[in-house]
Amino acid sequence: MTNLERAKEMYDQVAQGKILEAFETYYAEQVIMEEPNGKREGKAACRAYEEQFVSNVKEFHGMHIKAMAEDTEKGKVLIEIEMEVTFTDGNRVIMEQIAAQQWEKGQIIHERFYYNA
Repeated sequence: MTNLERAKEMYDQVAQGKILEAFETYYAEQVIMEEPNGKREGKAACRAYEEQFVSNVKEFHGMHIKAMAEDTEKGKVLIEIEMEVTFTDGNRVIMEQIAAQQWEKGQIIHERFYYNA
């Protein structure tokens, strides 16, 4: 299975609202996640951030992949997604982002998100 296929499977789970399940399967213990508002290192810290995000979601309306690409030689996958959620404060938003993932041994070891903060 290619990293692109793994990423597709992961985002299929996310589209079903299984964000934490996907996180457990596809992220390595030493993962580093970066985005415009900060950086987290290690699976425990990244999981806590994901759990906080999920706890603030009142309703998940869906997600779709706009584009995907892979550099097999470098173990990189790029994914452009759009996700729509309603937060517990009632704010309904469409979130658009690009994730640049570094894969190793079937798991993500580094991920950087690009979006307007």
